[in-house]
Amino acid sequence: MIGIGSDHGGFDLKREIIKHFEENNIQYKDFGTYSEESTDYPIYGKKVAKAVVSGECEKGILICGTGIGISITANKIKGIRAALCHDVFSAKATRLHNNANILAMGGRVVGAGLALEIVDAFLNTEFSNDERHIRRINMIEKNE
Repeated sequence: MIGIGSDHGGFDLKREIIKHFEENNIQYKDFGTYSEESTDYPIYGKKVAKAVVSGECEKGILICGTGIGISITANKIKGIRAALCHDVFSAKATRLHNNANILAMGGRVVGAGLALEIVDAFLNTEFSNDERHIRRINMIEKNE
């Protein structure tokens, strides 16, 4: 199950991703927001991050206007490695090297077509399990 959440700045892109999930039989849980009405991104960043840490969701996708604020919010939750990605290469690399568990994007930064490619790359790329990457992730976790 993939957790997904956005504020108003990411609402339209979230709808496109949900449509993509439904067309491809990808299980998801929508943590809001549910309209274009102005709201605060920390609410949704925290909800999705908590769902990922608890195991309710395997991975998460977060969207705000730029992706910056919502990724900062998610990264405040112990156990989260949220990566802000606006290209396919970064989405693959963060899964391979960082074992990122949340993808963040900016609804005002990336178009829907590219965003869907980024989502697919993120969801379909496995962590490399390379010893050097495991060592680095452990170093990051010691800072939590």
